[in-house]
Amino acid sequence: MRLRLVPEVTSFDFFRFSKVTMGGSIVAMIASIILWMTVGLNFGIDFRGGTTIRTEAAQPVDVGAYRAAVETLALGDVSISEVFDPTFADDQNVAMVRIQAQEGQESVTGDVVLAVEAALQNVDPSLTFTSVESVGPKVSGELIQTALIAVFAALGAILVYIWLRFEWQFSVGAVAALFHDVILTIGIFSLLQIRFDLATIAALLTIVGYSINDTVVIFDRLRENLRKYKKKALVEVMNLSVNETLSRTLMTSGTTLLALIALLVLGGDVIRGFVFAITWGVIVGTYSSVYVAENVVLMLGVKRDWSKPDNNQGNQFSSTDA
Repeated sequence: MRLRLVPEVTSFDFFRFSKVTMGGSIVAMIASIILWMTVGLNFGIDFRGGTTIRTEAAQPVDVGAYRAAVETLALGDVSISEVFDPTFADDQNVAMVRIQAQEGQESVTGDVVLAVEAALQNVDPSLTFTSVESVGPKVSGELIQTALIAVFAALGAILVYIWLRFEWQFSVGAVAALFHDVILTIGIFSLLQIRFDLATIAALLTIVGYSINDTVVIFDRLRENLRKYKKKALVEVMNLSVNETLSRTLMTSGTTLLALIALLVLGGDVIRGFVFAITWGVIVGTYSSVYVAENVVLMLGVKRDWSKPDNNQGNQFSSTDA
């Protein structure tokens, strides 16, 4: 007996309010862009510049105690993480402390470094600083540029892949959904002022991969049904395809969210921004696979050329157990 989140056969009309859902998505994207342009993002050290300090101590690293000690100095964005390496000796406990550049300065001053060292030595007197490195605004600007290139390169590669695998209408729909997911994620980060760093960029790329996987599964079932039901209207075939893959979609998203919510609650401050981005991305990605990607294909229409054989029938996607 298998667990099902929805009945085996469903007949929900997902496109009954297609204009409303598409309009709502466009409004949400515009609002996110306005927030991005006006409020801005709460950039982390990776994009603002700052100083990275490597510490070493005889006692085990207590990240919570380190963070509490440094917070009393009111230095803004401070990231502390333990460093693991199999080559370390038993009494070699290494941590990485990253402090954002202070207002009007390219890096943390020597006095601030000494204050941080004194605060941490109150926690562990054996602690020493083995290296202090600074990241200036120029390097941070290059990181922002590289991050944008990575995101747009991923979107471009997906555009070409979907175009070659399906039709250009499917490709436009898929990339529109991905833009929707990325822009809404940036908008929520701007609204809530959650720290935005390189880990968030990694989360955005993860969201792109997750969302396109869900979209491709629905598209593949849609293509199979378009060949199977030649006389049905496009919107009817779309509804049928989404209903047939609904169980798979909800099961995949639901189990993923269970793990993500556990990490969000119990994972701690270090990974909270990364996990929140993916959690939000799974939710909007599931939504956009139907209400953005499919809506775009519905508006553009699909050329139903039945002279070509269905070489993909029965592949790993079309045979997905819904």
